[in-house]
Amino acid sequence: VGEMLAAVPQIAVLRDPTRGGLATTLNEIAKQANVGIILDEEKIPVRQEVQAVCKILGFDPLYLANEGKMVVFVEQEYTERLLAVMRLHSYGREAKVIGKVTDQPVGQVGMRTLIGGIRLLDMLTGDQLPRIC
Repeated sequence: VGEMLAAVPQIAVLRDPTRGGLATTLNEIAKQANVGIILDEEKIPVRQEVQAVCKILGFDPLYLANEGKMVVFVEQEYTERLLAVMRLHSYGREAKVIGKVTDQPVGQVGMRTLIGGIRLLDMLTGDQLPRIC
């Protein structure tokens, strides 16, 4: 994180999506910042093994804990510089842009699906999985 902030001090938000997964984390940010967020489903990296287990168990991977992952918000003009710094670290070598901030709808997160529609992602209510820590 130190290298990221040194290279791009304009980082607006850094969040750990462990609790509630990516979808819940982004909903919290959208509500707190009074912005909309739109994701691109095809750009969200979900490993094949995770997709398979989620399909079998009926889980949505967007709501699973993402230990060791990071969600970062930065102005578009700093994106490439930040990605370059992140990719220098072993944990960030697969860093990528998965969405963008919008002005509408405020406080909501949507995801452009593989077939071109928009799926709204709500806050996780309850636990998809029991807590283990």
